[in-house]
Amino acid sequence: MRTIIVVKYAFTLVGAAMLIGALLWYTSTRTFLAKAAQAQGTVIELEPVRSSDGTTYRPLVRFNDERGQSIQISSSVSSNPPSFAKGESVRVYYDRDDPRVAKLDGYFQLWGGPTIIAALGSVFLLVGGGIIVAGWFIRSRDDALRSGGEPIETDFQSVELNTALDVNGRHPFRVATQWLNPATSEVHVFHSHNLWFDPTAYIGNRRITVYIKPGNPKSYYVDLSFLPKLAT
Repeated sequence: MRTIIVVKYAFTLVGAAMLIGALLWYTSTRTFLAKAAQAQGTVIELEPVRSSDGTTYRPLVRFNDERGQSIQISSSVSSNPPSFAKGESVRVYYDRDDPRVAKLDGYFQLWGGPTIIAALGSVFLLVGGGIIVAGWFIRSRDDALRSGGEPIETDFQSVELNTALDVNGRHPFRVATQWLNPATSEVHVFHSHNLWFDPTAYIGNRRITVYIKPGNPKSYYVDLSFLPKLAT
């Protein structure tokens, strides 16, 4: 339970921070491009960048600034296969006051960083935010059923593991009950929300109240408010 709480808030905060960082990075690049001078450069070498994941290549570019000075820069972005070929002509955006502060033209060179960070941030935010929103929706539905649903007394059947959910190698428990609908002679089986402790010893032969939506027993809430709370 504590793990789920940590995950939903940590993922949401990290995702939001990454999206903010991506926006700041994007804005910084836009500002740089608006003030930068431009020159045509030439790729004179492809520098290998080795890591545990393999080898990528970043272009080494030479260009002349507005004063005619020959400037040589190494791109901060590397890839495999290389984004440029040796001898290829490439547009360079550079700072007039410090021409060595420069960026190469190209989507990945200019916007690759913020795009990747924004994509990762979106995934984190969707996971964390999705858990929060789902929890809010379930609580709202349960409150509506408790206040406006039809209470029925059901027979306790079993406590089972919900193997569809795994958190750190653990499966939660859930309570199964059943009820014979006198109007249709159909047996309905209900399952409680997930519990992170075994409630068997606290149930005994107790009949369990379930709130069902009038006319639709498939929408229900199993009331386990009589159980003790799990210490956190």
